[in-house]
This record gives sequence, structure tokens and C-alpha cells, in this order.
Amino acid sequence: MSPKFRIGVVGLTHDHIWDVLADLRTQPGVELVGVADAHRPLVERAKAEYGCVTYREAALFIEREPLDAVYLFGDNASSVEAAELAAKKGLHILVEKPMAADLAGADRMLAAARQNNVRLMINWPFAWLPQLQHALALAAAGEIGEIWQVKYRAAHQGPREHGCSEYFCDWLYDIDRNGGGALIDYCCYGALLSRALMGVPTRVTGVTGRCLKEDILVEDNAVVLMSYPRGLSISEGSWTQIGNLNQYVATIYGSRGILQVEPRATGRLLKATAEQPEGVPVTLPEQPAALRSTTAHFVDCVRSGREFQLLCQARVGRDAQEILEAALLSSDSGSEVSLPLKLHS
Repeated sequence: MSPKFRIGVVGLTHDHIWDVLADLRTQPGVELVGVADAHRPLVERAKAEYGCVTYREAALFIEREPLDAVYLFGDNASSVEAAELAAKKGLHILVEKPMAADLAGADRMLAAARQNNVRLMINWPFAWLPQLQHALALAAAGEIGEIWQVKYRAAHQGPREHGCSEYFCDWLYDIDRNGGGALIDYCCYGALLSRALMGVPTRVTGVTGRCLKEDILVEDNAVVLMSYPRGLSISEGSWTQIGNLNQYVATIYGSRGILQVEPRATGRLLKATAEQPEGVPVTLPEQPAALRSTTAHFVDCVRSGREFQLLCQARVGRDAQEILEAALLSSDSGSEVSLPLKLHS
């Protein structure tokens, strides 16, 4: 690698990319080489804001430009082929959550990274919250005993109402490019947390509904129940919630207490025990620099050879994808689905 870590971006239709690029600009020793996307207004915005080269075709960009890694921020389905192209060129890969549109795509990504000996990281926006990082560390250390339930609710009024761009909404509401609706987009967070804290469930039940939005063809609400030999976890996703109550709260239940991770707005971590049942704030340690943002972590781990943090590991992301696929199958059939899925075993 050159002294500067050279990053290219394939896909700009996932709105999360603009926050990631703003942070990337601040990282020492990192260079944004260029971007590739079929939408002229998006590549023109990137050129105007970052002075980088632009392409309309991902394959040409990956072939021609000297890169160390690519960031994938297109739709869930198209990211799979882009990851395979990058891996064949020996480029490390970062893909925005939830990894792919389906399990087959996630498995293709994982195989491409392994076969070409490149690193693959899945970026989850909440992975950089200090309160969530510390909660995971406390849970792993046994601070609240045996974990028997994880619950997470991701909710807003809907992508359009939330202010997502036309380019983002265009594929979020498309079952083929997204993989579903609210279940894929928002239940993915709870599926990931449950997998990270409790492992792969043995059975999954998914319930989906188009409860309020008559102008879309995918589900606007979903609930995923994950069953374990000694526990149950719940992931909720909503595109119809009015107000912010119970929004983006993660709760980890253990045999000796509860950890409640509040969202970015408050930044608090609460711990409840039998002695302090109402919960008390937990003092958060200072975050290491390499755990503060997407690019800081990705570049540090690639250069050092260290493992990505648990939430961002490709195998964990792949297992979360399997949970989501099982939930969709369950919703379609009206029956509980066992893991591992026989289709991909």
C-alpha cells in the first residue's frame, strides 16, 4: 500500500454515504480517490464537495484507478457484484448494512473475500455509539449474567417522510433491490445485536404487514422473534411510527440485570439490577480512536491485521442476513422456520 490509504466509493444512492465521506475527509493518511455511480447529480455532488474523480460505471472505475479499498453504498442487491469485482482486484471491501438483499448475496460476498484474501467489513451506523460498544463489553464480561433476551426497535415515519433522498427511496421500496421493506431495512439491527450477543438462533418467526402505507408494495412494519434453547430475542422495524418514543433503544436482559442502550440523542447507558431496579447511568470509558468512526476503524484494522469489532465482522453480518431471510420465509408461510436454512446448508 502507498503511504496514503486509497479509497474508492461504488454507489452513492445509499444516503449514509454522505456522513461517511464527511468523516473520511478528516481521517489522517486516507485519500478519497473517486466515486462511481450511474446518477449524474450524485457524482457531480461528490466531485464538487471532494474534488475526486468520477465514473458512471463501477467496473471501469475498479479496473482503472489505483485503490486499496472500496466502499459500497449502492442498493443491497447491486453491492454483491461490486464486491466480487473488487475482491478479484485484491481490494479490501466495506459494505453498508445489511450486507446484501438476500442470504445468497451475502454468501457470495463472503466467498469472494475469502477466495481473494481481502478484508470485508459491514458498516452499521450504530456500531460507533460509545454507549453500545460499552454495553457489549459489559455483557461479554458477564456483568448482567447470562443473556436471555435482546430487544431492539428501529422506527420512523417512513423513508420519504424521514427525508431520505429520491435515489435512496427508489430502491428502499423495491423488493428486488432492497430484499424487502421495513424488515430488511430496520429489523436487521435487532437481528445483528441478537446474533452478536446470543449467537445464531435455532428458530425464527417473522410477521410483516403493510399497515398504513397504501402507496408501496413492501411491508411497512415487521417483527422478528428469534428463539434460542435458553432465550428469546425480538427485533422490531417500523416505517409508520409517529414520534420518537422507544425509538432506537437496545435492551439487553441478563439473569442478574438489564442494560439499556439509549439512542444518539441522549447517549446514555443504563444498568438495572435487583438492588437498583430503576436503573442507573453507567460511566462510559473514553473511546479509542479506532472505534470512533467507520473509516477510522476500517483503515486501522486493515493496516494492523486486527479483527473488526464484533458488530462489523462479515460472518456476523452474514448470520444476521440468514435470520432476516428466515423471517421473510416465516412471514410468507405463516410458520416458524428452523436454522440453519436448508436451502443454504
